[in-house]
Amino acid sequence: RVGGCADILFSPADEVDLQVFLANCPEEIPVTVLGACSNTLIRDGGVSGVVIKLGRSFGDVKIDAGGQVDAGAAVPDLMLSKQVAEAELSGLEFFRGIPGTIGGALRMNAGAYGNDTATVLTHAYAYDRKGNRHEIKAQEMGFDYRHCALPKDLIFTGARFQTVPGDKAKILAQMDEISASREDTQPIKSRTGGSTFKNPGGADPQGLKAWKLIDAAGCRGLSQGDAQISEQHCNFLINHGEASAADLETLGEVVRQRVKDHSGVTLQWEIKRIGREAI
Repeated sequence: RVGGCADILFSPADEVDLQVFLANCPEEIPVTVLGACSNTLIRDGGVSGVVIKLGRSFGDVKIDAGGQVDAGAAVPDLMLSKQVAEAELSGLEFFRGIPGTIGGALRMNAGAYGNDTATVLTHAYAYDRKGNRHEIKAQEMGFDYRHCALPKDLIFTGARFQTVPGDKAKILAQMDEISASREDTQPIKSRTGGSTFKNPGGADPQGLKAWKLIDAAGCRGLSQGDAQISEQHCNFLINHGEASAADLETLGEVVRQRVKDHSGVTLQWEIKRIGREAI
């Protein structure tokens, strides 16, 4: 809930609308896609060019008899996990703990609680800047920990996931556990952009954790104006009300420097920072 405005906001009605726009948009005009803005910090000077916000037609979920699930890029991760659970299918429970959309999950290989997008994806669907549609196999995505190697200007419109039959009660119970764990360990009721830095140990449960390095460097509760490192989970930046994007980003950089000075580890931002700094 910080940052400036987009120069131009475009919300395509459907894929045809998106394709026509891209085919006719000059390549020198920057195009940025935003979903739920989870793990995103928009700088105070706003975003140059066109910001694309996918509309309702990109929010459908279809489930076939073989357990294949097609989801539009605008579908919230939480909603997808619930719909799949109601269909007595397992594999997407971890999406219950991710406050974003499917498009964002594809772009960053979103994951939580021992699973990630790469392990359940079969295909992704996207358009390039010339308006050409692409169907991309999971193994072509170049997935790594919180990373997708595809060009940044590809615009994801949907995904296909493979699930397996499961016991509905057990699936819902696991999702309840994920929800309870988030409430117990993360500041989900605060104004936060999600996990701030990538874990240096990647997805390895025994690897280095960003929050432990931040805590060891004495940054738990560190603040700048209304921006603060969460006392509850110190890999979360919190806006207590009047913090600017610059306050949050500056505090994050202070934390990175202190961690480097203390442990020798350079933390990498997980939050995507976009836009211009205020003049």
